[in-house]
Amino acid sequence: MLDLNDYGTSDFFQILKRRHPELLATSDSSDAVSSAHTSESSLRSYEGTTVLAVVYNTGVVMAGDRQATEGYQVGERRIQKVYPVDRHSAIAVAGAAGPCIEMAKLFQVEVEFYEKTEGMNLSLEGQANFLSHLVRSNLGLAMQGLIVLPLFAGYDLKRQRGRIFKYDAVGGRYEEDDYYAIGSGGKDARTTLKKRYTPEITRQDALEIVAEALWDAADEDIATGGPDLIRKIFPTLYTITEEGVAEIPEATVEELYRELISRL
Repeated sequence: MLDLNDYGTSDFFQILKRRHPELLATSDSSDAVSSAHTSESSLRSYEGTTVLAVVYNTGVVMAGDRQATEGYQVGERRIQKVYPVDRHSAIAVAGAAGPCIEMAKLFQVEVEFYEKTEGMNLSLEGQANFLSHLVRSNLGLAMQGLIVLPLFAGYDLKRQRGRIFKYDAVGGRYEEDDYYAIGSGGKDARTTLKKRYTPEITRQDALEIVAEALWDAADEDIATGGPDLIRKIFPTLYTITEEGVAEIPEATVEELYRELISRL
């Protein structure tokens, strides 16, 4: 039976770090860093590429391509890069695939653990601060090349609007008002978002803009995977509104891309 009084904190990450540090690839111990260095020098790690988020009039769209690269080859075609955190927030990750997925899942557990132990929902601002701490804890591995760059978005119930937070490799947290994209194709995606975005766009407009931004990123960046009509592999899209987090059905995403292709 876990007694939180023994630790003086309800921070799941800190408790796990004290009890079972070997379970954390993000451990800042010298052994973990040394192990990461050895792994990187002897094995290629998968790299997740482009993720983005766009604020629209009643929420946020968050999306990511499905491809992970291994050097100059395709390592995985169906990787998941967007993860719901709670009912009103989601995280998208780009960088070293293994640590990215681990951080996303740890963040999910961190928020759930806090809310269960404290008996209250954690605000969007509080979640953003928690994530900053997790990114900072990965600094040792980031210095070895295993960088994790998350994008966090959610619907703020107090402000009644969608919000987007970006991070640097040392845990710095910054808010973007309208849109943002990160990863190897992030610059190309941001170019499209800048060109197409207007304030107070609708949900449908946001979905179309996101689809086009990922298409343009895939066209310019060899690491970003675009829609694969033969294998039926399409980018992952989520909406986050006052009603909650919802994944856009694959058939709808396919329709978005078929319409986009017909206009090219």
